[in-house]
Amino acid sequence: MTQLSSAGQQFRHLELGLTSEQAVDMYKMMVMARKFDERVLLLQRAGKINFHVSGIGQEVAQVAAAFALDREQDYYLPYYRDYGFVLSVGMTLRDLMLSVFAKAEDPNSGGRQMPGHFGSKKLRIVTGSSPVTTQVPHAVGIALAAKMKKNPLVSFVTFGEGSSNQGDFHEGCNFAGVHKLPVILMCENNQYAISVPIHKQLAGKVADRALGYGFPGIQVDGNDALEVYRVVKEARQRAVAGEGPTLIEAMMYRLSPHSTSDNDLAYRTKEEVDENRMKDGIPKFKQYLFDCGLWSEEQETAYAAELRKQLDEATEYGDKAPFPTPESTLHHVYEGDDRQGGMN
Repeated sequence: MTQLSSAGQQFRHLELGLTSEQAVDMYKMMVMARKFDERVLLLQRAGKINFHVSGIGQEVAQVAAAFALDREQDYYLPYYRDYGFVLSVGMTLRDLMLSVFAKAEDPNSGGRQMPGHFGSKKLRIVTGSSPVTTQVPHAVGIALAAKMKKNPLVSFVTFGEGSSNQGDFHEGCNFAGVHKLPVILMCENNQYAISVPIHKQLAGKVADRALGYGFPGIQVDGNDALEVYRVVKEARQRAVAGEGPTLIEAMMYRLSPHSTSDNDLAYRTKEEVDENRMKDGIPKFKQYLFDCGLWSEEQETAYAAELRKQLDEATEYGDKAPFPTPESTLHHVYEGDDRQGGMN
């Protein structure tokens, strides 16, 4: 393997405050999210589950951001492609499989919501909705509460670039800027709002919109794990220091179709997808770990086998778990109903 020319670049994770163990854990999470996504796509095609919204191509930025946050006290409002993120903050493969199979034990919603609608009181993952961008004002509200209570935490919210054209985004940004709230807004710019390419959505950068609301906006390569980590970490430091919000635009490419109901080749070419596949950040970060002497082909092979076993077990558990009972539709309707129904 070719060593990187600069020793500083070779061990950049240490300069950024990441231990070597954490850097390896980041890579493992990226691969876990990718393999989960690929497994679920196969399950849908096999007729075992009904629907899946994929996040293939977006895992690097999601995992790097999660590792830059305080996973003991920050609040998270992820959007529906954020498998890498939610796995990194404490959800398990079993949790996610129970969700895609819509089973009663699903910790997100007890089998009520579509997959990708994450929610966990224990992990401080705030439940999302199907209408896009509604999570932005919610994240801003949590940040307001944190500031009023003088709690040293941030809220972190993600969304796609199509969502940045919604009113919820602009209203949330304006309120956060006026009140200098501890919120980090990360746009996962994957180049397509379902079938609408970026040149038909935006005349400029999403990050530049922050200027109008009085706080920093930063565009970053979403395939560069360490750069995303650096930017999110600095945004968090600003937030807890009382310096207000940051808008981060992580540039990436959605390698999979919008969902399993989508024929993406109706609006883009295979050549375009293949060209962007070459920019995938997971192999790049793997090579970085190789160059640092932190990872090897032997470890890669062993981890692949371990991950396959975990996925098989989670898949089998999710498949065989019981569905919600008909009467459970009446749970969580009225205040004071403390029946959990699989949710936490």
